[in-house]
Amino acid sequence: MAERLIGQRPTLEDVARRAEVSKSTVSRVINGEPRVRAAVAERIREAVAELGYVPNQAARSLVTRRNDAVAVVVTEPQNRLFVDPYFDCLLRGIRHELVQHGAQPVLLFIEEQEDYPRVCNFLGGGHVDGALLFSLRADDPLPDLVEQMGLPAVFGGRPVPGSGHRSDVYTYVDADNRGGAREAVRHLVSLGRRRIATITGPLDQASAMDRLDGYRDVLLDTPPQLLAEADFTLQGGADAMALLLDQAPDLDAVFVASDLMASGALRILRERGRTVPGDVAVVGFDDLTPIAEATEPPLTTVRQDIEGMGRLMARLLCDRTSHQPLRKDRAHSLPSVITPTHLVIRDSA
Repeated sequence: MAERLIGQRPTLEDVARRAEVSKSTVSRVINGEPRVRAAVAERIREAVAELGYVPNQAARSLVTRRNDAVAVVVTEPQNRLFVDPYFDCLLRGIRHELVQHGAQPVLLFIEEQEDYPRVCNFLGGGHVDGALLFSLRADDPLPDLVEQMGLPAVFGGRPVPGSGHRSDVYTYVDADNRGGAREAVRHLVSLGRRRIATITGPLDQASAMDRLDGYRDVLLDTPPQLLAEADFTLQGGADAMALLLDQAPDLDAVFVASDLMASGALRILRERGRTVPGDVAVVGFDDLTPIAEATEPPLTTVRQDIEGMGRLMARLLCDRTSHQPLRKDRAHSLPSVITPTHLVIRDSA
């Protein structure tokens, strides 16, 4: 049973006395520095366990200049996190990796313009070691604001082309959205489908733009009545599918830019009396198994490793913040990563 000092919180001096070393040696071991002999480090860890010593985080931060906390900034309505499994997968990957590095996520939401000063004041206030940011739009000022703060950051998704946010400056993790969309549409073409529509995500987000570009890579001269923009939500997919059926009742396939929207599209097809895949073949994007395997029929979709992307974002940031601060001219020298996608064929196509 761990021995604890009665009536007081164990101090660094108590650990040093028990382990018969200096306070500075104890501090180096607690802060993970490698310059301590293994036997001495083990003796210190035993003393920490015996005394029940817990480091004073505020004092430790003054010494290490680290908070062991990372901001996770989401520019989406807060309720999206509870209805869209995409965010659950992404946050699960982020949290798992941060915990492995001894850091905790601090979740921040930007739902309206008035939230920016609050979030920026927090990010610039020395509370976190870095930031992970995703769901950014074309006109989002956050990348430039984070850059001006000098705060290490990794972005989920590449910057939107033409937004002024340069993809060669910001470190980001993204999926091969364009290549995955091409594979999906080519599959529909190979099934003999000739009137292939698409439901896009918001076209001020790079992922939605890339998936539309992949669709257009295969279908060069698509009439506008076969395109409908939505918002990556269930209801958005349903509304877009209803619009497409009104505009192009002879469509025989649809590529939908997310599984959640595809689930809404399938509901409308059933309500309109269209069989899937008999009358209309449907392909989604994400391979969120709680959705893709539960739809009727099960959904053919493009798989991206969402949880793995979250882990990779966190790993890139932790690799950066765990070393000596980078010089200003190297502040964004970490390489960005595009992860592969592949088509998972089920009954809907």
